[in-house]
Amino acid sequence: MTFSSVALAAVTAMLLAATLIAKLPLRWWWIRACEFPRLQLACAALVTALLSLPLDPPWRWALLASNLLVVVLQARFILPWTRLWPVQVQAAEPGQQERCLTLLIANVLTPNRQASRLIEIIRQHDPDVVLTLESDSWWQERLDQALEEHWPNSVKIPLDNLYGMHLYSRLPLGNTRVEWLIQDDIPSIHTEVTLTSGDRLTLHALHPRPPAPNESEETLWRDAELLLVGKEIHRHPTPTIVAGDLNDVAWSRTTRLFCRISGMLDPRRGRGRYSTFHARYPLLRWPLDHIFTSEHFTLKRLERLPGFGSDHFPILATLCFRPSRSDEHDTPEADGDERAWARQTIREARARDQQT
Repeated sequence: MTFSSVALAAVTAMLLAATLIAKLPLRWWWIRACEFPRLQLACAALVTALLSLPLDPPWRWALLASNLLVVVLQARFILPWTRLWPVQVQAAEPGQQERCLTLLIANVLTPNRQASRLIEIIRQHDPDVVLTLESDSWWQERLDQALEEHWPNSVKIPLDNLYGMHLYSRLPLGNTRVEWLIQDDIPSIHTEVTLTSGDRLTLHALHPRPPAPNESEETLWRDAELLLVGKEIHRHPTPTIVAGDLNDVAWSRTTRLFCRISGMLDPRRGRGRYSTFHARYPLLRWPLDHIFTSEHFTLKRLERLPGFGSDHFPILATLCFRPSRSDEHDTPEADGDERAWARQTIREARARDQQT
């Protein structure tokens, strides 16, 4: 047994363990965290498989088979977010611009003070609606000065706990609510947006607590917030957009369940991952900032924008209200067991202490 074979066996064991641990239906943060780096794990397994080829049998075949198994298991989750997969939200046809909405989302990173760079990006792309996350009073002052004239309709929640939110819109807002759905220090915005055409849609802006040692030992409260909003959307199937930093990846157990519970569609499926975090580490990057739509919309544009000093990239989407094309979409749907799991998760989150 050589040192290289032992080293490759150890790496293989870790990759296989991380892959299998992610399948466990448990909410501990370190288990759910294994869902995030699926592409990284698959790439590492592929490299390890290639490095195993020169080894003598039986090490060669055992390590090759184990690593290829990791690649296959991870690919099942990754492929829908590549161009090898059919799109889930159909492409918009030209015209009827008055029925389209351009939305820009930016997690600003509270200590980041490069507001001028974000404002320049906003002005360059001229979205109808701007949603910022982690924005405090300092950010509100800069955003107000730059945006209030042309984006006069707003919802402002300046907080210094990393969960502040600001919504600026040139389109009219109505029936606006700020809610603290699961935890009393985590806000969310729920509002109607009236398009230039007069059509109305519902916008839910979310930023649940992430699963991490310094934030939450479990994903319970994040999961419950997403599933609670998903249930509300299912009960009121109107034209809807959900946007925000969900602190979860697109292919996770919870986010996929949210889509089935709510019937929402992911514009990235069949187009790419559009990874927004971490902006500073290209090899450790995954899609945390999300835009989901109901079947009433088609997609005209989806783009990850340049960085501005935050640990997140902004993301921009133009969605067009096309209810006549709803039947072109394959809307996901939850079964009875999944709906029961969602109800149990929400009840448990509300019953337990709101620990962090």
